[in-house]
Amino acid sequence: MDSATILGVLQESMFVIIVFAGFLTYAIIRGRHSLINLIMGLYFALLISLEFPYYDTILGGASAESEAVLRIVVFGVFTVISTVILGRLLHQGDFDRGFTGIHRKTIYAMAATVLVLTYSFHALPVTELIDPGPIQALFASESSFFFWLFVPIIILFFL
Repeated sequence: MDSATILGVLQESMFVIIVFAGFLTYAIIRGRHSLINLIMGLYFALLISLEFPYYDTILGGASAESEAVLRIVVFGVFTVISTVILGRLLHQGDFDRGFTGIHRKTIYAMAATVLVLTYSFHALPVTELIDPGPIQALFASESSFFFWLFVPIIILFFL
């Protein structure tokens, strides 16, 4: 494998790498339970954003790219609100910031990445803004949407 091939694969996988690194960094800084709350907040945000009745009012006559950005921002707001509420309701667990329990944090970061990738192809217009690369073949199928949504729940159940 030459360096051009490696560089090409890295460029195509940049979205996945950035999302995973973001979740892992969040888990290291805030702790494992905060990442669990964020994963649950992502589920609640999906439910709320799919039925949000005011998209037309917010979007107005925005261009396709502006509409995609605004939908992602609204989803982000719902995620933050859901995560904050869950953080107040759910047990925060032991103090595990830093690299303590890094193997579990890595698995939870992978679960959150799977969730975001699934949303990117089925619920959010992320693919209108960026090219997710070869990972699209794995997550874009309509028949696999349910199963990709179920994977993080299984991981939360067993860990």
